[in-house]
Amino acid sequence: MAKAYVLMNCDLGAEKNIISALNAIDGVTESHGTFGLYDILAKVESDDDEAGIQRIVTGTIRKMPEIHSTMTLTRSECEELFKPADKLVNVMLGKNSSQAYVVIHAEKGEEYEVLRNLSHIPEVKEADVVFGFYDVLCKIESQDYESLETVITKAIRALPHIKTSMTLNIISEQD
Repeated sequence: MAKAYVLMNCDLGAEKNIISALNAIDGVTESHGTFGLYDILAKVESDDDEAGIQRIVTGTIRKMPEIHSTMTLTRSECEELFKPADKLVNVMLGKNSSQAYVVIHAEKGEEYEVLRNLSHIPEVKEADVVFGFYDVLCKIESQDYESLETVITKAIRALPHIKTSMTLNIISEQD
């Protein structure tokens, strides 16, 4: 299955409408408003490999008039290190009220080592090596913003082979 992450900038105040429209697109598995360099992040999946991703991004998302720019990060086919069941259990228990995505620039050739290291941090619920401007993208979920901040600053940024990172905090009011 092909997967990509689309980072978007849009008209001020249009985020809720865009997120609603994105959630109605077949193949968009999640979308969120974010604080940071980008306004919205969407995860796109397709059984039709890269062609399906391309159709969704160029044929639908980029044609939305309120979206000014997009950056698509396609997932590298990599080993599955993250268990979806853990995420489901934490959501059902109400433990994941704070969420963020972190995009990472890794040292050349060390992307998969960064991915393996991320898999040992319980709050990292998924991560992928991606092609595009960044090398690795991960989703973090924790019980509160303070815990999220600690995971990012003390655990993720302390990992070897990470050159830089950027955090996109999810705005829960826009979901």
